[in-house]
Amino acid sequence: MVIQIEPDSVVPIYTQITQQIIEGIARGDIKPGDLLPSVRTLAADLGVNMHTVNKSYHQLEEKGFLQILPKSGSKITSPDELDPLTHERLAAELRPLIAESLAIGMSEEEIVNLVQTIIRDILQ
Repeated sequence: MVIQIEPDSVVPIYTQITQQIIEGIARGDIKPGDLLPSVRTLAADLGVNMHTVNKSYHQLEEKGFLQILPKSGSKITSPDELDPLTHERLAAELRPLIAESLAIGMSEEEIVNLVQTIIRDILQ
């Protein structure tokens, strides 16, 4: 698992870690049952504070991607079918981005093309 942190990014480091692990799952690089490095190990590898990695792991657990096993590590879980609450959360998170895209003059077709390009990029 390769995670690259951009320290100067406006995106918090814990969010960068979370997003990159989710992308790894989406690509199939990280599979259900895989163990993630310990918080201490990943923090040392990335040169970040342990609390930063811990926050990322807890975000992943809240989203249902990770099961934190005390004294045993953290295991990628097999996501269940998309439940209505997850669907609603994703819609709520996407809505402002889509509204912003429309407000700056992007057409529906341009937004759909952008999303398709991002999906292709993730799956490569």
